Amino acid sequence: MDLLKLYFDIRDIFRAPRIALSGRKILSFLKANLFGFVIYFLLSYLSLQVNSLSFSEAFIQFRLYPCLLAIKNPSLISQIIYWIGVMAWVILLFFACTAVSRVTYKQLKGNELYSIGDAKEFVGKHHIPIIMSWLTIFIIATLFAIGTSIFALIGKIPLFGEIIFAILYLLCIAGAIFTIYTLVVFVISFIYTPSIVATMEEDTIGTVFQSYSITWSQLWRIIVYNLVLIPIAILSLAIFKWFIFTSYTMTNLLFGANFLMGQKLHKIMQWATNLVLPNSLLSKSELISQLFTNIANQGISLSTTEYIAGVIIAFSLLILLFIILSYGLSILSVGETIIFTIVKFKSNAENILLRLDEDDESNGEMISELK
Repeated sequence: MDLLKLYFDIRDIFRAPRIALSGRKILSFLKANLFGFVIYFLLSYLSLQVNSLSFSEAFIQFRLYPCLLAIKNPSLISQIIYWIGVMAWVILLFFACTAVSRVTYKQLKGNELYSIGDAKEFVGKHHIPIIMSWLTIFIIATLFAIGTSIFALIGKIPLFGEIIFAILYLLCIAGAIFTIYTLVVFVISFIYTPSIVATMEEDTIGTVFQSYSITWSQLWRIIVYNLVLIPIAILSLAIFKWFIFTSYTMTNLLFGANFLMGQKLHKIMQWATNLVLPNSLLSKSELISQLFTNIANQGISLSTTEYIAGVIIAFSLLILLFIILSYGLSILSVGETIIFTIVKFKSNAENILLRLDEDDESNGEMISELK
């Protein structure tokens, strides 16, 4: 296998949209988004019902996008249920990010045959550091913040409080600095944990160490590279959306002609679109209104078969939205994997593409046994 030629500088980031435009990568994120959305949808509506809002009332207000945050003074139990749904979706996206990062890493190493199925097996073996690494860093930051607050309480001790606080003042400053630094590391870890696990095959401690290491030595490069990646991702996603929008418009124009489905199609599309994207959402989003135009008022009367067709089309439109979202996430995942590869090379001249990973070692053992 021949390694993909990299410059190990900012030029490599421009490859992210092309590498990310892969059916297996987009499909991986699409599955994660769909499963995550279903979990979020069910738990969100459950949280709304726990908060004394009936399903019918909630559905009229939120349709397919329930959000407890729009309710004033929600109960504690409803908040717990809601945030479990949010975290479930986030964790599934982290798993998908790691799988896509693993496939990207193998591609950079010249292995185009590495599949999403192989990547899922890898994620299954390494799922703990994917979740626990950034949580561990967050806990560290929280503990240091609590410790600093405890030192601040010392000043309230009668007579000697001021003196003790003054003696420990520099220690408090050091603790506050480390807390701020750890919060920065948490953000870096949140972004790069999938790439670190996918390329370095680190456990939780190793991933935490790598997060602190690249934050300390390469923070400025990470910031600059991401300032380059984000506009590239936005532009590429805009082009991708244009193709989908145009295809959507052409399909509706063709089948909506009077000598074909005509008014029947318009009625079905109006009902389906209003189900997926209510007018209240459309009025707040210029982007979405470009995708779904000519939305009629509610109260459309459809036959039974037209309702069935409308539900199917509504599901198709929802998938279209998630495909757009999934390609954007694919670009970011591929881009961050490339950036991490560059950062590791710049920090200690380590080309992680040359290291033997666990698949290479397993293949080597099999070859040795055959010999």
